[in-house]
Amino acid sequence: MGFPLLEVDKEEEANSTLADLVMSRDLRLWEGFPVVLAYSAGKGLFDYNKTQQFLKSRFDRMNLGLLIMVSLALYKTLGLEFPWADALYAPFKSKFMSQRHEDYLAAFKNGQDLVVQGVLLSSQRVTVTFNNYFRKAQANLNDLLSVKEVMGLEYSLSQVFSPKQKELFLKKLRNEKLSKTEKEYFSRVVKKRVLALANPELHRLAQKLL
Repeated sequence: MGFPLLEVDKEEEANSTLADLVMSRDLRLWEGFPVVLAYSAGKGLFDYNKTQQFLKSRFDRMNLGLLIMVSLALYKTLGLEFPWADALYAPFKSKFMSQRHEDYLAAFKNGQDLVVQGVLLSSQRVTVTFNNYFRKAQANLNDLLSVKEVMGLEYSLSQVFSPKQKELFLKKLRNEKLSKTEKEYFSRVVKKRVLALANPELHRLAQKLL
């Protein structure tokens, strides 16, 4: 799930794992929450309502909301835009949550601690953990890309490919082994889109439109 020791590939597992992460109240895992959220949401595995259902106490459900606010504040501070992020603001329209989001933005900007129901998280460690993961995860794509550029590429890929198609595109790019089913799907669907994207005339026209 984008963080050491967390490996899942199904929606239910992703949501239950996120819930376990929240309930752990482990500072190291909480500092990595923005990584896990970005990874699982980017793959279409995260569902806020389903994750909430795994949390039995009001205290833990509040922590989930606050950790999401921390994550969204971090993404905004880093200038990262995700196609799924806007929808995450919807359940948090209350004045309390809006204020917490503003507080977290200020904390990241000023290098101050983040307060989650009395628990202090280091904004610096949260940021470093997030940046370190994405630098390592994208190393095979291009060692020279900055984290912001990499996430810009991720965003663009998400506009063209479904999560599964994007996964196959990147696996092929990294020369990773594909299963027989994946090979067939890549040739039948993904390759056609790649050929269209590689068309120089289409690229020229797209640039002209923009």
